[in-house]
Amino acid sequence: MNKDDKIFVAGHRGLVGSAILKKLKEKGFFNLITKTHQELDLTNQQETAAFFAQEKPDYVFLAAAKVGGIVANNTFRGDFIYHNLMIQNNVIHQSYLSGVKKLLFLGSTCIYPKNAAQPIKEEALLTDVLEYTNEPYAIAKIAGIKLCESYNLQYGTNFIAVMPTNLYGPNDNFDLENSHVLPALIRKIHLAKLLEEGNKGAVIKDLKVADFREAQKVLSKYGINSKSIEIWGTGNPKREFLWSEDLADASVHIMKNVEFKDLISDKNEIRNTHINIGTGTDIAIKELAFLIKKIIGFNGDLVFNTDKPDGTMRKVTDVSRLHDLGWKYHLGLEEGIEMMYDWYLEIDE
Repeated sequence: MNKDDKIFVAGHRGLVGSAILKKLKEKGFFNLITKTHQELDLTNQQETAAFFAQEKPDYVFLAAAKVGGIVANNTFRGDFIYHNLMIQNNVIHQSYLSGVKKLLFLGSTCIYPKNAAQPIKEEALLTDVLEYTNEPYAIAKIAGIKLCESYNLQYGTNFIAVMPTNLYGPNDNFDLENSHVLPALIRKIHLAKLLEEGNKGAVIKDLKVADFREAQKVLSKYGINSKSIEIWGTGNPKREFLWSEDLADASVHIMKNVEFKDLISDKNEIRNTHINIGTGTDIAIKELAFLIKKIIGFNGDLVFNTDKPDGTMRKVTDVSRLHDLGWKYHLGLEEGIEMMYDWYLEIDE
């Protein structure tokens, strides 16, 4: 991948895509193509085909996706499988037709079985049933892996699939209804701290509501008050978290240095050629919540609602393959949360 190669970053406004775009610019790549959803609907076959026929990118980072937390995944099951399948099918197929040199498809470690042995190796794919709450999203991502793998085998393309662990960082989604656990905890605890301080104006501004009475309705819905916040589940499940800009660094490293042929271990049955991207370490949700509480400086209680689902009890990746390919993460979790909270405070001003 040369500095003047034409590179399309699909999903450049999201958590992953924005980090990849920033990393490419930092490394001196300048011929970068981006399109907003309004400019290019990747679920539309005709629009996507016309875009690739006109632009003919050399490299593609496929970070565009419909994503959300446990509530969103379980509620909008049809939306999650449909939109992600459509985006993947269109971008991967048009990349093949237009002669893209290499594509990097970004999935998720939710592709693995609910009860996979820990830490999870790439070979665990399709060995057991998936976690129910995010099964449609996971199936879409598995289809993306197999689409890349199958096109490589049939057409000789060089499409690589990577499976990041739970991500967090700048441009994350902090929506109280649809966000992942880490940004959701940051925002809920931040709001509780504002209430603790009696800063009603900041609460109104953060929630973008007309007055404090309306704010109280929202806060009550999500179990937020000046003395405590409610957290779904027991807090016992353990999760692995990776700073989004570390993922971007890993993605650029793989795009520059790794070929599909490097990922083949069995020439008779070629499968599981995707790459886990993570830290290889995890933390209990309860421990994470108390860490965020300490960083933000909230003095109230954390109340765990055990009537709500926990999801998978443990999910940490085996990153041996990634290490063998020459990359390891850089930023620790506590420092990353501090940086993310600072970023959130800046955008909330």
